[in-house]
Amino acid sequence: MKTLLVGACLLLAVAVAEAQDNAAALGEVAFKNSGCFNCHMIGKVGTPLGPDLSYIGQKFPAEYMARWLRDPALQRPNAHMPALELTEAQVRALAAYLGSLR
Repeated sequence: MKTLLVGACLLLAVAVAEAQDNAAALGEVAFKNSGCFNCHMIGKVGTPLGPDLSYIGQKFPAEYMARWLRDPALQRPNAHMPALELTEAQVRALAAYLGSLR
């Protein structure tokens, strides 16, 4: 019984990791297609108007980035980032992608 429980936990952990990887991959596509590179850099790609996001996942958890993407001014009233019209799925995918940047 204990072996079965450990096996089920391992399968669940693998499923969660795959879902997170899939969300991050969708977020990377959304980042590229939404024009985020017009203001931000990741690595050597993009425009340095806004913060470099190459290692943003080391500084902030994905949950914070999701709140930021929903309403930047609510997180920091003097933020220069505009409010984006994103679906909740886009917010979650972008936050997963940004959280993976380490």
